[in-house]
Amino acid sequence: MKTLNGKKSGYSYTRSWMQMHCFGLIPSSVAKMSSGQSKIFLGNIFHCQNDPAKKQLYRISNEQGGFVIVKRSKIMAIGRKEDLEQARAQHLADEQDVMVTVLSDRQLLIPGFVDTHIHAPQYPNCGLGYDKPLLEWLQAYTYKLERKYRDLEYSRKVFNAVVRRTLNHGTTTACYFASLFQDASLILVDAVLKYGQRAFIGKINMTTLAPDDYVETPEETIKLTRKFIESVRSKDCELVEPIVTPRFALSLEMDSMIELGQLVKEYNVNVQTHISENTDEVKQVNSKYGLPYANVYDKAGLLTPKTVLAHGIYLTDEELSLLSQRGSSVSHCPDSNTCLKSGMCDVRRLFSFGIKVGLGTDVSGGASPSIVSAMRSALATSINLSFGQKNYKPLNYLDVFYLATLGGAEAWEGIDENHHPAL
Repeated sequence: MKTLNGKKSGYSYTRSWMQMHCFGLIPSSVAKMSSGQSKIFLGNIFHCQNDPAKKQLYRISNEQGGFVIVKRSKIMAIGRKEDLEQARAQHLADEQDVMVTVLSDRQLLIPGFVDTHIHAPQYPNCGLGYDKPLLEWLQAYTYKLERKYRDLEYSRKVFNAVVRRTLNHGTTTACYFASLFQDASLILVDAVLKYGQRAFIGKINMTTLAPDDYVETPEETIKLTRKFIESVRSKDCELVEPIVTPRFALSLEMDSMIELGQLVKEYNVNVQTHISENTDEVKQVNSKYGLPYANVYDKAGLLTPKTVLAHGIYLTDEELSLLSQRGSSVSHCPDSNTCLKSGMCDVRRLFSFGIKVGLGTDVSGGASPSIVSAMRSALATSINLSFGQKNYKPLNYLDVFYLATLGGAEAWEGIDENHHPAL
């Protein structure tokens, strides 16, 4: 057996539906490991598990001197060191060439982070333009940048940088809003495959409420979405899945959203979009459709167990009940909510309705592509919400660790179905 000692700073990741993240291994060391080679990691392991009794949202597992077995890029077993030989006999009996990585006492193996909401084309604007609220910010800064992705060389440069940067921050699964332009969106797919990140990638749907040269016709948006789904699926790689991505309710007419809902059923794909991020946005949606925000998506057939809605700050109790009934999830984006002065989302309230919640960086509404930064912002938001509320229990560091790992995986229906249940 080959052994690799982890003494340098950095991290490693193995390809799986929810990958692992190790503080202490440099990427170049891990790159030497063939993705098809079986691996055993030995060391301290810290992760969230589902509570079998369903008495709590999650439980923490802290294995001191544990192991992780990876076979054909899948995590097959996690356990205590004394159970390693039995697990190895079960999963690696016929394997001759096994790479063993021994962590030092100061290293820790955790699940990879799941970013449930990030705009890849907005990466160059990180930290910029926070003098305006959402709808003005889109017009003044965001659409001007996103129009540049007609240039495919520019797209390639930015998207390669985004994937490398998010991986360097420990994000092993990302849910990307790609471009309005199909060719650019497929370049993001190629970048994710190149670097081995797990991703959901969506070509944006937008037919209105943007500059005339930055919208599609209703016919184009459906035709190109179908083509994008089929193009991604033709790559036959389980690392990347297409996802239907209506920008938000104001960027499309109802007929187009209904047709997107039909594509969701036809291709059995996930859905990502925005909801109730800003008070002006909510008022305009209500005025345009004569319906609460969540009901607009429900009418279009876009609220499913495979739907993740970003923000959800101003959802009513009735809307939260609807989301719970449909099994849809929320991506909590606390950094963006603050930077764009949108408001504070009460995650405890979402939990009380039985809604699954993950964390999103929401670049570039959020200033950083780091999920750790989003974890800090989630803590700060929850603490701020607790001021003046006598019995309010703010989120703690374990809660935000859950949101960044297992919570994000659960938000995306099926993300860990081929994965060891402990993750």
